[in-house]
Amino acid sequence: MTSADPLLTGFTLAGVPLRNRYVMSPMTREFSPGGVPGDDVAGYYERRAQHGFGLIVTEGIGIDDAAAVDKPGIPLLHDAASIAAWKRVTDRVHAADGVILAQLWHQGPFRDPRGSRHPHIAGLRPSGIWGPGDGVVSITREQVEYLLAETRPMSESEIGDVIAAYGRAAAAAVEAGFDGVELHGAHGYLIDSFLWSYTNRRSDHWGGDIGARTRFAAEVVHSVRGSLGLRPLMFRFSQHKQQDYKARLATTPGELEALLGPLADAGVDAFDASARSFDLPAFEGSPLTLAGWARKLTARPTMAVGGVGLGKPFRPSDGGASLVEGVNNLDRVRERFAAGEFDLIGVGRAALNDPRWIERIAAGEPPLPFDPANLLRLT
Repeated sequence: MTSADPLLTGFTLAGVPLRNRYVMSPMTREFSPGGVPGDDVAGYYERRAQHGFGLIVTEGIGIDDAAAVDKPGIPLLHDAASIAAWKRVTDRVHAADGVILAQLWHQGPFRDPRGSRHPHIAGLRPSGIWGPGDGVVSITREQVEYLLAETRPMSESEIGDVIAAYGRAAAAAVEAGFDGVELHGAHGYLIDSFLWSYTNRRSDHWGGDIGARTRFAAEVVHSVRGSLGLRPLMFRFSQHKQQDYKARLATTPGELEALLGPLADAGVDAFDASARSFDLPAFEGSPLTLAGWARKLTARPTMAVGGVGLGKPFRPSDGGASLVEGVNNLDRVRERFAAGEFDLIGVGRAALNDPRWIERIAAGEPPLPFDPANLLRLT
């Protein structure tokens, strides 16, 4: 990678200049006791800004709803302590010439009340349904069996309260110094569960065909936009779900347009297309990726993400825990970028594993293998 690398060119996201196209993708960390990020969290993000990431999107941050998130180490953003703590994070990122967005998160059906701050409160679900339960999932069988139990559908007042909570969270993000926000609308969490036909079987104005199922997400976007002003608003979406890795929100480009169009109209500035692999074709008969289709159908900038910098898992010769090979697959990224499929490229576990990842690649050094132990610490 040289200084002429197109991925190192600048980009302007809704008026905010980025120094390059590399984004630290959001990744759950759970290192904020009581929901308040400490100095270690600030240093974690600061290092990524110091070592060259053009944009940082935080881990998921719980909004002001008691059923938003489960684990007590997940950060929050709705009281004086958490806002002040995040202000220390954003100040340090900005001092390192970085740009940082807060990812606003409501786990919805995927929230496990056990061990949460509010164990007596069930997770919120559009229709009381968690998912099919018999596909490829990201959790243990015991967790699946527990979460499969149906709950009551969300009430009209609960839906309105959550929409308002997103708006308050966006206002808190502005107060904390964030440059904008990303809405987590992927992977089977609350917003995504309204979009997905399997979990949204409502017969009122919050359910119906694919366009109607977008209404909740669009109302959240409106609420957040009212607090953000002109600051960037990104929206993360995915085909696959943690409840079912083979799930699909849209089976045709027309369905995807019906889904994303109302969100763009509501005020989304850019789409974060989360896929298992950044270059995986989205629909049969076309090599175009999910990020490529989103850009084509909405005329909004997109971010591709999935598998950048990583190869296949391997087991060290000493018999230790499985590692994942570090690879430089940026030639494939650049090919898709040159074809106009996306504007930004998200780097997930490779960035979590190594804050120097961009500099290491630029210097021609081999990327580090991903060490799963780094999931349990802030490097």
